[in-house]
Amino acid sequence: MTVDAAETFTKDSLRWTDEPILPKGAKSVLLVGDPSKAGVFIAYLKFPPNYKIPPHSHPFAEVITILSGKLGNGMGEKFDAQKGGVLNAGSSFALPAGHAHFVWTTDEETLVELIATGPWGIAYTDPKEDPRKENK
Repeated sequence: MTVDAAETFTKDSLRWTDEPILPKGAKSVLLVGDPSKAGVFIAYLKFPPNYKIPPHSHPFAEVITILSGKLGNGMGEKFDAQKGGVLNAGSSFALPAGHAHFVWTTDEETLVELIATGPWGIAYTDPKEDPRKENK
């Protein structure tokens, strides 16, 4: 991760974009780094209420911190909210590379901070659930 100049990120200055590697409805903003290159990056992700990300894994470890709202977090290759738990704002979780997991929101918008290492990617356990395939 290279930081070449001091920068402040305020809520009003963030430029959210649709996040194409996640199911429709997710938005993201990159704060620091470049997910397509080797090295650490930091991004915010915003999920709408009652949102689900199917089971998937990433090529490198990640740390997620819930900044606002609530985020369900479960482990495994099948989505089963009963095998996970809901975390409140201020909570974090870390996952190793290649670890199958899934997340969901409750009845409110949720904002999380993602700290991870690039080059970043996502592999959905069931390729039919990969939203990138729906766009082709």
